[in-house]
Amino acid sequence: MNLHSFPKGSTALIQGASRGIGLGLTRALLEDSPFAHVIATCRNPAAASELSAIEDERLSVRQLDVSDPESVRRSAKTLSGEGVELALLINVSGVLHGNDFGPEKRFEDIEAAAFHRVYAVNTIGPALMLKAYHRLMACDGKAVFAAISARVGSIGDNRIGGWYAYRSSKAALNQILKTASVEFGRRRKNLIVAALHPGTTDTGLSEPFQANVPEGKLFSVERTTGYLLSVIDDLQLEDSGGFFAWDGKAIEW
Repeated sequence: MNLHSFPKGSTALIQGASRGIGLGLTRALLEDSPFAHVIATCRNPAAASELSAIEDERLSVRQLDVSDPESVRRSAKTLSGEGVELALLINVSGVLHGNDFGPEKRFEDIEAAAFHRVYAVNTIGPALMLKAYHRLMACDGKAVFAAISARVGSIGDNRIGGWYAYRSSKAALNQILKTASVEFGRRRKNLIVAALHPGTTDTGLSEPFQANVPEGKLFSVERTTGYLLSVIDDLQLEDSGGFFAWDGKAIEW
C-alpha cells in the first residue's frame, strides 16, 4: 500500500481506531504509506488493547468520543495547539446495533432511543468532526476528509427496506458530506470530501448478519482497508462530494 497522491511526511487521523476497519486502517498507514505521523482516536484508549499494542513511534493515540460534542471540540483544539496539519482524516465509527437494540425489520420496530443513538454516532458525529477539524486540514497538497458510509444509505439503491435508523442515518451523513463539499469548493479548494462504502467486512458490526452475505462478498479487514485506501489515493478534486464503493465505483444517492 503506497498512497502516491499524498505528500511525503504528511499526517493522517483515523477516528474510531480501536477495532475493526479503524484499527485496520491505522495498521495499514503505519506499514506502507507516506504518512510520517498517524493519529488514532477512540472513545476509551485504556480499553483499546490491540491499538495500544502497536509499537511505532509514528503513532499517537488520543481520546475522542465522536458522540460527545465537547470531546470533539477539545481534541481538535489540542491538536491545533500542537500545530498539527492533516492531509487525511477518515471518520470510521458507526453503530448498527447494540445490546438493547438492533436494525428494524418493520416500521413497528422503530424506537426513538435507538434512533438517537444511531444518529449521534453515524450522522451528528461526522458532522461535528468536519466542523471542528476542517481548519486542521492541510492547505497545500492533497487533503481528504472521508467518512465511512454504507450502500444501504443510498435511497435510489434501496430494494428491500428495513433498517430504518441505520439507512436514514447514512443517507443523512451523505447529504452532510455533499453539502460540505459545495461549501468547501468555495472556501477550501484543495479539500476533498467523500463518503465511502467499505463493503461487508468481517467486524463486530456485521457479525450478526453474515449468514446472509453471498459467498465471496464478506471481506477481511485487511482486504477492506486496502480497497478503501486505494479509492482515497485515486480521489481527485472533481470527486469531492461523491459517494464511492470499495471498488471505486460511484453509488447513486
